[in-house]
Amino acid sequence: MKPNILFLFTDDQRFNTLNVLGNSDIATPNIDSLVNNGTTFTHATIMGSMNGAVCMPSRAMLMSGRTLFRAPDDLANTPTFPETFKNAGYNTFGIGKWHNQPSSYARSFTDGAKIFYGGMSDHLEVPVSDFDPSGQYPKEKRYIGEKFSSELFSDAAVKFLREYEKDDPFMLYVSYTAPHDPRTPPIKYKEMYNPKNIPIPENFMPQHPFDNGEMVIRDEKLAPFPRTQETIQQHIADYYGMISHLDDEIGRILETLRGTGYADNTIIIFAGDNGLAVGQHGLMGKQNMYEHSVRVPLIFTGPGIPKGKKTDSLCYLLDIFPTISEMTGVTAPETVEGQSLAPIITGKQDKCRDSLYFAYKDIQRAVRDRRFKLIEYFVGNNRETQLFDLNNDPYEINNLAKAPEYSSQLIWLKEELAKWQKEVNDPI
Repeated sequence: MKPNILFLFTDDQRFNTLNVLGNSDIATPNIDSLVNNGTTFTHATIMGSMNGAVCMPSRAMLMSGRTLFRAPDDLANTPTFPETFKNAGYNTFGIGKWHNQPSSYARSFTDGAKIFYGGMSDHLEVPVSDFDPSGQYPKEKRYIGEKFSSELFSDAAVKFLREYEKDDPFMLYVSYTAPHDPRTPPIKYKEMYNPKNIPIPENFMPQHPFDNGEMVIRDEKLAPFPRTQETIQQHIADYYGMISHLDDEIGRILETLRGTGYADNTIIIFAGDNGLAVGQHGLMGKQNMYEHSVRVPLIFTGPGIPKGKKTDSLCYLLDIFPTISEMTGVTAPETVEGQSLAPIITGKQDKCRDSLYFAYKDIQRAVRDRRFKLIEYFVGNNRETQLFDLNNDPYEINNLAKAPEYSSQLIWLKEELAKWQKEVNDPI
């Protein structure tokens, strides 16, 4: 029998928000257990966005396996991975956030519960829909969920696992709205983190050193200008509280998976849709090309997957589609552009890409290899260039763009950026 799939997807969770991966300031025991029992990609990223709602194209790329300019936000005329698995005989069950229009959800899932169509909401008043076999999902049938979002969605997942009795394998997709703002963790989790004890990030700045083209978008208005250390400590404390609460809710799902006997034949994927600055570089949001905003957690756990393995292979979320297709023997459609990570998981390869490309609107472009990153800004008539040595400067503080000794790296990355732009049909 083909393996089941449990996909746990979080919202705005940065790559370095897990205790087991080196962040001793946060408690994430359940997600840590996935790292200890599976294979973790420490350099997984998104490709970027052409609008401020970065999670919308991120999810479109995840679902379609296609690159930024070929993955329509509404997924129109684009096969999705749940749809592909449904057509291959899987029972596909979708829970939580769906930011890519009801029509694409309707053809992707055989069933579902507590479906949230939108980008963000009050975590205590999430407008949700029940599964509609007709695929219409009229707004007048939406209602307010009765619990905090993470509990609401986890309850639906637990219920599904306890009641599932079909012979067909399942693909359970649980898409959270946490830790996206508003950062309002339940009191128990808010009290876990004293803001005064939260370390200030090494790359904290009161303000960004220049206009990056997106200085006053909604995310950036979540904290006053200039940023203060006290304000950022409070935001990080609340952010961590949201993640620890989410971790406990994920723990309930994992416990249920074990209790129902499905764990031995289930591939678990844990990932986040994009990162977040929360005070780094003087920024709050994800509308930028820095590591804190483009890198995300990505973990695979399950039968045949090495335990406790960590790889720094450069990859995208859009690589998940072909990866799980190869791991389950389900043929991916020809539209998929991502590269399977299965050979890296099994140890047959140590990398699938030499570089990664990033884009934000028509104002930011970036490319990185295994050591250096180039970021180019195009804001009005102003041009800014940044070059970072990520091995020696992981917080991207020291701009080397004008240092003569790094001219060869600068030239190479500019050439690599031009190649990527041509390959992905970048319009600028």
